[in-house]
Amino acid sequence: MTNADKLDCDVKQRLIEAAGEIFAQKGYRGATIREICGKAGAHVGAVNYHFRDKEGLFAAVLEHAHQWSVHKYPPDAEVGPKAVAETRLRGFVHSFLLRVLGPGVPDWHGQLIAREMGEPSEALNQMVRNSIHPLYVYLADIIRELLAEGLEQANHPDETVFLCAMSVTSQCLQYFTSRHVIAALCPSGFDSTDIDELTDHITIFCLGGIQAVANSRLHSCKADHTEHVPKNPKTEVL
Repeated sequence: MTNADKLDCDVKQRLIEAAGEIFAQKGYRGATIREICGKAGAHVGAVNYHFRDKEGLFAAVLEHAHQWSVHKYPPDAEVGPKAVAETRLRGFVHSFLLRVLGPGVPDWHGQLIAREMGEPSEALNQMVRNSIHPLYVYLADIIRELLAEGLEQANHPDETVFLCAMSVTSQCLQYFTSRHVIAALCPSGFDSTDIDELTDHITIFCLGGIQAVANSRLHSCKADHTEHVPKNPKTEVL
């Protein structure tokens, strides 16, 4: 890499960091290219050069924030590929909580993503496709395995898997998106020192819920099967 290339990379990174903080504070509409470049110590034309326009910069910042935290705390970091589903679920929950509450993650990362969830832009679709969807696929595979445990019929609709996945991730997100409400209800609050405790609670709760869903579907399938069993004419009461 030449010195010019290194300089370009440095400017690009400074723009992402500066833009991230400003977008998180003011939102997409409230932020200006001039303010971002001023904070980054870059020429105002640098945004157009590196990201095409303000929209391109915002998309890059949003994806950077999510990808950075996933690389720092990947969902499979603490478990091997052959680990049982229960262990993999705990690893997923633990990594998720580390990404929203853990040390070393810049405050603006979570603030920006939370703002984007509440006020979605076109950039959200790109982040979902490139960053969130792979995490969902990983979690969905775990849930399918948990739903199938102990059952002869392992064919669960995608909607059931999706709803279970949303229940898992929503519990993790709640401790970040509703942190002010949680602090009002529970003055001691929760922070990075409570991650292991929260991980155990959410994992146990989710495992119980997924098992309940599996049992409910099993009973429903048995009931449907019973209703469709042909009656034996010889046993009918005339």
